[in-house]
This record gives sequence, structure tokens and C-alpha cells, in this order.
Amino acid sequence: MPALPGAVAGGPDARGRPGPPALSVVRRTVDDMNSHGQNEQRVVWALVESRIGPLLLAATDEGLVSVVFHATDAVRDKALERLASRLGAEPVEAPDSPLLTEAIRQFAAYFAGERNDFDLPLDWSLISGFNRQVLRELASGVPYGTVVGYGDLAGRVGQPGAAQAVGTAMGANPLPVVVPCHRVVERDGGIGGFGGGLETKRQLLALEGVLPEPLF
Repeated sequence: MPALPGAVAGGPDARGRPGPPALSVVRRTVDDMNSHGQNEQRVVWALVESRIGPLLLAATDEGLVSVVFHATDAVRDKALERLASRLGAEPVEAPDSPLLTEAIRQFAAYFAGERNDFDLPLDWSLISGFNRQVLRELASGVPYGTVVGYGDLAGRVGQPGAAQAVGTAMGANPLPVVVPCHRVVERDGGIGGFGGGLETKRQLLALEGVLPEPLF
């Protein structure tokens, strides 16, 4: 809208009264409100040692949002950059945050053989569509110590011919171990692929009694 006669954006009007703030000031004020308001996204993370190597756990106010295998310094830094980009907030190391404290406790119990499932709020915002549907079915329908075929899992979500798409969904799983993609195997008895590496998958299946314990 054009300025009123005698008025300049950010300056006084013809009667000497302050005019509207300049556009850049308004934009900065809105940005400040968004960055400090109730909708601010908060992302916290912690590193956890486990029998399959260091894990990176990340959470938002909604729940656990990411689990990353083999979290060496380089892997950790890349994962945190990706989370910042996708979630719109800079992750902050906070192992004492209540959600991460509980997650760390449950992971320790799982790897000690003292816990068969996880009871944590989950943030599914890193996954959507068919992939989210399949992973939700996996999380609720394939318990500890059991396995399911890619095709069988596809059938459970009403897509019996989508075994390959299920494999893609497993590879996109942002919450491995908690959402147990290691329990999805090939119909002919092979263990299939795994984003964390086949040896990690074998170790998880051995932990749950599906495969013999490794000799090393």
C-alpha cells in the first residue's frame, strides 16, 4: 500500500507523530517472536555407549526423534547438521534432559538383556507417508525375539506387493532399535540389509535370541 502523503516508512507523519516502523524492523520483530515464542523447536542430544558401539540419541519436545549408529565424531557432526537442517533448530547437547535420561536408561536395560521393549514418546516428524505407516506397524506389531519378512510386513499395511518399498522404509528409519527394523528379514532365511551394517543387525538379533551369539 502506498504511504500516506507526507509520511515516510519509519518516520513521522505530517503532524509529527511517529509513523509505522520500516519493513525491515517489522520483519526482524516477527523473526524474534518466532524464535522465542511458544512454537520454538527444541532439539537435544546425547551420546550413549552400547555393545554395538556409540549411539547418538536426539529428541524434541514431542519425543525421541533420531537414533544414529556408530556415532564417531564425524558421524555425530554430520547427523547433527542434518537434524538442524530438517528440524529447523540447532541441536544442543543435554544428556540430563528428562526425556534423554529415560531413553538412556531404557537403552542400557535393553542391551543388558533386562528390557524387551521401549516405552518412550516418539517424534515421527522425520518420516512420513508409506514409510511412516510401515514403521508404525513394525513398532507395534513385531515384538522382541521375533522377525517378519519384508513381504509379510507389506501385507500388514495393505500393500502385499510392496516388499521392496518396505525395504526402502527400513533404510529410512530414523529410530532404529526403538522401531526395530533389525527384525525385518528375507523370506528365504537371509537377514536382509541394514543401515547400521549387517554385523550390527546380527548382534541385535543375537541379543534377542533370534540368532546364536557371536563367538567374538
